[in-house]
Amino acid sequence: MRIVVTGSIAYDYLMHFPGRFTDHLLAHRLDTVSLSFLVDSMVRQRGGVAANIAYTLKMLGGDPVILATVGQDFGDYRRWLEEQGISTRGIIEIEDDFTASFFVSTDEAQNQIANFYTGAMAHARRFSLTDQGLTDADLVIISPNDPVAMTNLARECRALGIPFAYDPSQQTARLDGDALRDGIPGARYLMVNAYELALIENKTGWTLEDLQQRVEFVVVTDGERGSAIHGAGGRIHIPIAVPRVIKEPTGAGDAYRGGFFAALSAGLDHGVAGRVGALCSTYVLEHVGTANHRFGFDEFSARYADNFGAEPALEKLGERVARG
Repeated sequence: MRIVVTGSIAYDYLMHFPGRFTDHLLAHRLDTVSLSFLVDSMVRQRGGVAANIAYTLKMLGGDPVILATVGQDFGDYRRWLEEQGISTRGIIEIEDDFTASFFVSTDEAQNQIANFYTGAMAHARRFSLTDQGLTDADLVIISPNDPVAMTNLARECRALGIPFAYDPSQQTARLDGDALRDGIPGARYLMVNAYELALIENKTGWTLEDLQQRVEFVVVTDGERGSAIHGAGGRIHIPIAVPRVIKEPTGAGDAYRGGFFAALSAGLDHGVAGRVGALCSTYVLEHVGTANHRFGFDEFSARYADNFGAEPALEKLGERVARG
């Protein structure tokens, strides 16, 4: 299965706040919040949702193509992606702008406050699958990007008959009801977390049942409560894979998506794909950075069995990983 991953590529600035944000929020003053949190650490990492998804997809034997716009400062990142064996031919460099940047602070309870600087990502609306010769995709993942680009890509996929996954994630707050009602219908998969689902329901006026009439599957992640896959055959609950340590949550949802679609493209069913995604997200929780986790397939398979029980069908995934 040829998967094109569209969305952001960014540099992530990850900070840690040694306390809880909620201890400093006053319920009777939430209409005028003015706070500054003193963080005790900061690291810069390679990130962006499209690159994060592609990284885990590649590690599980996929061959993703990224379609994204980046800035003049992208050279070292491009070299790193190519070292991972990830195609960069669909990555367009904007010479007079900088690569997008993500600034996030995480507290002791894994709550996050984040800001995203668009940078070169704002130019994504100028490019299409057709322009870049990517219309032979078996699946297009439309992950957080310039809002107009996301709408354009959903329309293009529908017009060309290309199956797509609509993954608004961090852009759910930015997208209004009209944009969501334009982007979601016709998707094979709608990928959201529980809070984003509530936002979508509020902005569109659609219930979960309404969404299920417009897409084939709604996949909802919900932190330590696991995830759920809603489809015509009912609801499949996916438990978490227990982390050995939790260091930083940024990118865990992207790894879930990478693992989920890697498993589906290897011919595995939705239940197994959800559990593969859950385990991939746990690997990210155990590291600082969105693409610093690594695993061999034997280790991955053993850990899957420890969390979910032995799964003979995983051999299909293993065979694909072995082929490289």
